[in-house]
Amino acid sequence: MDPYKPVIDEMLRRDLDAPPKQRHTSKRVFDRLLDEYTATGISYQMVRGYIATRRGEIRQEAGRGPSEVFVPQTHLPGTEAEVDFGDVHIVLAGMVTRCYLFSFRLSYSGKAVHRPVDRTIGVSCALAW
Repeated sequence: MDPYKPVIDEMLRRDLDAPPKQRHTSKRVFDRLLDEYTATGISYQMVRGYIATRRGEIRQEAGRGPSEVFVPQTHLPGTEAEVDFGDVHIVLAGMVTRCYLFSFRLSYSGKAVHRPVDRTIGVSCALAW
């Protein structure tokens, strides 16, 4: 791999300014090495592994930062919740009935409450659901 690393690095550097659809995939880099540089003694897995680590390093060297960032979410107890509404179909008194589902989830603990309600007759569907 060593003789081909500068060639691969140059391809990856040029990809920094290329549109996303025109950037080199690992397969394309491997094919170019075989066709244009008559590379011998390398495998696709070797090229793919090198590119997997080197692509991020080249982005950092160019000042582009990491390609992906993980930002952990923190929620204080009792400060945030998620609420949603939706339709559900259940069998109520032997008939398929459309109910409205109220869903409430606390962001801190993940505890959730789901309550289906039949709005046409004003009855909670929770017992049948």
